[in-house]
Amino acid sequence: MIKTNEKKLVMQSVVGQISSPTFASTPYVISADGTPLVLPSVGGITYNVRVGDPAIGWAADHVEPGVSISNTEKSMGSWSPNAGLNTLACAGNEVKIVSGDAKGTKGVVTGKHGGIEHVIVDFPPKALEKMVVGDKMQIKAYGTGLVLTNYYPDIHVMNISPSLLSKIPVKESKGTIKFPVTHIVPAAIMGSGLGSNHSYSGDYDIQMFDEKIVKKFGLGTLRFGDFVAISDADHSYGRIYKTDAISIGIIVHSDCVIAGHGPGVMTVLTSSKGKITPVMNKKSNLAQYLKLK
Repeated sequence: MIKTNEKKLVMQSVVGQISSPTFASTPYVISADGTPLVLPSVGGITYNVRVGDPAIGWAADHVEPGVSISNTEKSMGSWSPNAGLNTLACAGNEVKIVSGDAKGTKGVVTGKHGGIEHVIVDFPPKALEKMVVGDKMQIKAYGTGLVLTNYYPDIHVMNISPSLLSKIPVKESKGTIKFPVTHIVPAAIMGSGLGSNHSYSGDYDIQMFDEKIVKKFGLGTLRFGDFVAISDADHSYGRIYKTDAISIGIIVHSDCVIAGHGPGVMTVLTSSKGKITPVMNKKSNLAQYLKLK
């Protein structure tokens, strides 16, 4: 086991409600090839798309698997309850429904989506049938502040619970760690989400518009929940291009038709000095580690 500061972490409750799907006043989006389209997108309860399913090929744009939640409580000046939900919730955290017909059902956090600022949660399919938009759920937020004690500050950890991290076959090797991933993605094709001053919430997108690159790196097989490596990418204090840096993330939403967008990646580990070695493993997916299917 890699040594961490898990025993010093704080567990707090954060709350969100199932968000309604939303559209702008005009429902059209313009694809990268100039085609106007009307497609399902973010929010709501997505009944037939779940972690472990393909993230590519849906007649959709930015669709989120499972249930999308946000906190609609009024902000207190510059202090936002929804920012608290999105910063503190971590992949692998336990979620419990506290209102509605599905009250008492438990699920798990699988991702966070920037821009719309949603937390994404997986529940058993039978539970989805009992839910309605607006149902409230509470998360035992645990993981923010997690440190790999023998590797800090060369490796930063974010957005992942200690319990989930312990389920992943991460190995230590000569001052680095080896992390299993399904794909390696070049930083050159990363798009929307660049420019943030931190990576403790939200995601950024893999552009899928260059067919040669998609084929070369096998990106057509990406699934929701896949752990992927972004080469030459440092997410320590925002998301930047940096030669030899490496970042690990989880695929949280589907591919997209809009220029600059694509499957979203939520960061879980990053090293500006390349102290993470990605190891190819096609089973490295949340569904596998959390036994969701």
